Amino acid sequence: QVQLVESGGGLVQAGGSLRLSCAASGRTFSRYAMGWFRQAPVKERKFVAGIQGSGTNTRYTDSVNGRFTISRDNAKNTVYLQMNSLKPEDTAVYYCAVDRQGYYISTVPPSYDYWGQGTQVTVSS
Repeated sequence: QVQLVESGGGLVQAGGSLRLSCAASGRTFSRYAMGWFRQAPVKERKFVAGIQGSGTNTRYTDSVNGRFTISRDNAKNTVYLQMNSLKPEDTAVYYCAVDRQGYYISTVPPSYDYWGQGTQVTVSS
């Protein structure tokens, strides 16, 4: 019963930046852990970043650590992914997801209950 809508993807040059947004429905958004995942063609969906409900705890995959920042605005029911210093290998469809049992930040897709439709990020050389 949680609907998610991602936005902010696009085409950028290597070294550029994008800010992804994910707007969620629901009245208990602040209870949920939120995650960003990405999926490149013929590859599995992989964890990128996660954030605990209050926003105090975050987690990143090693390949984006230091370049990406996840944040949330619970008053707006929105989670963000600021992506800096983008590389061609960041090219993928990016999905946000909800973990209703969000006491911890999981890195595996089965932990997440709801998913957005995805937004394409393409980084050119």
